[in-house]
Amino acid sequence: MNCTDDVTESKVLLAEYDRLKEEQKTRIGFRDNLLYFTLAAATAVVAITAQSGQSRLLLFVPAICLILGWTYLANDEKISAIGDYVRDRLGPRLGELTSADGVVFGWEVYHRDVAGHTMRKRLQSAVDLFTYLVLPMVCTTAFWCSAVVQPLLLLASLGQTLALAVLGLQFLRRTER
Repeated sequence: MNCTDDVTESKVLLAEYDRLKEEQKTRIGFRDNLLYFTLAAATAVVAITAQSGQSRLLLFVPAICLILGWTYLANDEKISAIGDYVRDRLGPRLGELTSADGVVFGWEVYHRDVAGHTMRKRLQSAVDLFTYLVLPMVCTTAFWCSAVVQPLLLLASLGQTLALAVLGLQFLRRTER
């Protein structure tokens, strides 16, 4: 008996589906933990700043939010891309092979049509924007309002502000999807 006798396109597609869903699950956990880690790191910086009285330390918050925000977005894009691929390519191909009457992997379509999906997506976007844009801008503004603002740090904070604006636009672009 040949080892390839048991391999069919349907089995290969199902194996691909299993691997993709495992990757998606792992990425979702990582992405969600990034949000918590960002909030914890920002809180720690604010606490250290308050304790030391060194307002320049507040500029670590935008840096943290930029790095972790881009990582969050990259993972979120991959999570969505996996869902799109399963829904638009993998499911229909498996449906053709099995002559399925309905949609294969129906959850990929169903969960998008459940009542409240759009509202939950908008609320999550508001949380994301608060965490990765508003919070660092509050820290930047607090730094700008402090008594000792050095020119080089002011320039750095303006660069961070520009980068945060780009990040915010990327979050808003993702929300529209």
